Parts: sequence; structure tokens; C-alpha cells
Amino acid sequence: MTKVSAAAARRIALAAQGFADPRPAGRVDARHIRRVIERVGILQLDSVNVFSRAHYLPVFSRLGPYPRELLDRLSAHTAGPVRRELFEYWAHEASLVPVELQPFLRWRMARADDEAWGRMRTLARDAPHLVEDVLALVEAEGPIRAADVSGERAAHRAREMWDWHEGKVALEYLFWAGRVTAARRINFERRYDLPERVLPPAVLAVETPTVAAAQRELVRVAARACGIATEPDLGDYFRLPRTESKARVAELVAAGELLPVEVEGWRAPAYLWPEARRPRAIRARALLSPFDSLIWFRERTERLFGFRYRIEIYTPVERRIHGYYVLPFLLDEALVARVDLRSDRQAGVLRVQAAFAEEGVDRDQVAEALALELWSVAGWLGLDDVAVAERGDLAAALRSALGDAPQVVLASARSSL
Repeated sequence: MTKVSAAAARRIALAAQGFADPRPAGRVDARHIRRVIERVGILQLDSVNVFSRAHYLPVFSRLGPYPRELLDRLSAHTAGPVRRELFEYWAHEASLVPVELQPFLRWRMARADDEAWGRMRTLARDAPHLVEDVLALVEAEGPIRAADVSGERAAHRAREMWDWHEGKVALEYLFWAGRVTAARRINFERRYDLPERVLPPAVLAVETPTVAAAQRELVRVAARACGIATEPDLGDYFRLPRTESKARVAELVAAGELLPVEVEGWRAPAYLWPEARRPRAIRARALLSPFDSLIWFRERTERLFGFRYRIEIYTPVERRIHGYYVLPFLLDEALVARVDLRSDRQAGVLRVQAAFAEEGVDRDQVAEALALELWSVAGWLGLDDVAVAERGDLAAALRSALGDAPQVVLASARSSL
């Protein structure tokens, strides 16, 4: 069996995710964004907007400043000439997915009655008439918001993230089942419509593959995006049931589409995508969203980078270690720091609420690289300044580096939009 060093595996994984490619020197256009999506496969969505919406950040991490409206156009149904290329569905959590993958997710849609969240299943079982009424409303008036659908008994439960009345639950069941989809989002609120009014006819006309064939294709996408991975890494990418993930990986190994390898320091068997790039070195600088596909499977992140990362949004303030919305900082082939960021849009300031260096790194070197990236992301977000609080062992060095960093980076980020 082929043996791969830990360093080589890390470089393969980074290259597969697009970090071996230099950022564009000029203006970023839709072709660059398509290339990122081809690399990563899907973009995870998340409602938290304290810094930036999660799905915008992976593109920035790989390309630098780009016009966010370009991504919006690729993922929204409009009357204009731009062809819709992404749609929203439960892939790795709520995600933007290339429309060509819709047929390969129909098996999940077909399991809505068994696998959708509890309240959805209960409503579909106990009040099918309500589900059909909501579907009829979408058909007649779509695209509609959840607020346009009023259930017979509005539900409110303390401690829940959303107050979902029955109409909203019915919409979400229909969304899981693929009977409605998201035409677009406005202020991050879904507008629901029928798939035939949103998705390209050629996609809807594709014959539904078998469950095994569909899942094999999803594992292929995951394998290309990971480069080198364990079976749980591959299954987690599209959240496949573990039993089925094991079966699909075994089938691809038997077909010669995945190559078993042994990675230094990895306890679990590993699999290499045969066409994965194997660069000798990576030169990269990137802030990573907590929901970036490079790091979203925390076990894999720790295995690849020796970096233990846990998002602390839902952790009580007094128990947080690093902060509320903490982004790891990638420098070349290592995760070298983490920063708690908040966009103070009213004041026009990117606030670094805490900054921590990883053990053993050169703090001054890390601070200099991080300062450049912070100025760049501030300009991209339309913010005028970067302010660093005192918390964290990297804060002082970072504050000094920000003062030395050329603010032309901020101007350059704006001019590229």
C-alpha cells in the first residue's frame, strides 16, 4: 500500500480545496467563482452575520476581494440573462449546490417522511391537508416568504432559534422533500417556489438515479474536494448515513476510482483521489469561515493540521475560550492563529475582539501576514478601519502590524469590486 507523509497529505488536501492556486491578479469575474465551486463542490449557508455571511467567505478565502453580487446572481432565479448555476438544499447542512447535482440528491428528498426533522415529519403525518394547502399557495403565489404562510395554530417555543408556525413547518417539509425550492433569498430570508419555475428544465428532465449511483457521485465530488480522506471525511461532506457511506466508498475502491493509502499519523484507512494534485509546497494566506469545507469536519481539521477547533457561538460567554465568531488563519500550509471578528457596520470598523497565535509560531511573522489579510477583508466588506482589542496573546503584535501594514491593501480591495 502506498504511504503518504502527513505533510504531503496536508498539501494534497489544501490543493484540492483550491489553496495551491494563486489569487487572481486582476478583477475577479464569474469564471473565477465557478472554479472555486468546482473545487469545493458546495458552499454551506448559515444565518449568523456578525462578520459576514458564511457562504461568501470561502470564495474570498481563495480569491481575495470579489463582487459578492456575482455569487448572488449564480444562486438566484432572475429574469435576466444569467443562467442559474446553484440551488439551495440540505447537502452539508443548508448549502448552495451546483444545479447539476440536484438529481443526485433526490434520494434524500424521497426520505423526507423518515429523515426530515421531527416536527416536519409529525406535521406531514398528522396534517397532510395543511401541507397540500401550503403547496397550493406556493403554486398560486410563489415565490413566497414563510411569513406569507399562516398556520392554524401559531407555535411558539422558548429557546428555539426560530418560532416556526405550522405553515413554516409545512414549507420546510416541502423544501426537504424537493417539492418546493428556494428561488432566492432577500435579507437572507428564503423565497419559496416550485422547482419547475426555478431549476433549469434540463436538470429536472434527468432520470432519477438509483440511491447507490447517486451516493457514489456525491462521494466522487467529496473525494475531489478532499483530495485525500478517510471514509468518515468523505461521508460527512454530504452527510451520508454511515452505513451507506461505507458501502459507497468500498464500491469506488473496487472500481479503482479511489486509491487506498496509508497516511502517516492517521489511525483510519485513507483514500486518495487519483487525479489529486501533489504540490511540493503551498503558499497561501486566508481567513477561514467556521463553515469552510476545508475545516467544517473538525476531526479532519485536527488530523490534518493538529488544530483543535470548536465554534463557540452557542457556548455561554463565561465558558468561551477564544470568542464568539472565531476564524482560523491559514498561512502557507499551517493554521497559525485564530481571530474573533465582528463587522461594526455602523462605525465602519472591522473589530478584532481577540487574537490568538498557535503554539510555536513566529508571532511577528504571523501578525504581519494576518494584518494584510484583515485590511483586505475590511476593504471587501466596505469597512474603513481595523481595530484590535487587547484580548489574546497575538493582539499586541497584530495591533503593531496593522499600523505598519500598507492601507493601500484596503483601497485595492475596494477597487477590485
